[in-house]
Amino acid sequence: SDGGKLLVVPMVGSHWLSMQEVVEKLSERGHEVVVLVPEVSWQMATTQAYKVVTYPVSQTLEELDNPF
Repeated sequence: SDGGKLLVVPMVGSHWLSMQEVVEKLSERGHEVVVLVPEVSWQMATTQAYKVVTYPVSQTLEELDNPF
């Protein structure tokens, strides 16, 4: 991206695990990265490499876990 600013809206779970390293590398290269994550999620660890913005969701962690 020539603009140097990225908004990342990852899917919960393995999609984020695959993307997290790429997002961190982009941040290291000088890109300003904002990651938008739900308040309730699995394995959406944060780091100082990018800014995290959460948004409210109607489900609880228990409801997210039930199908599994």
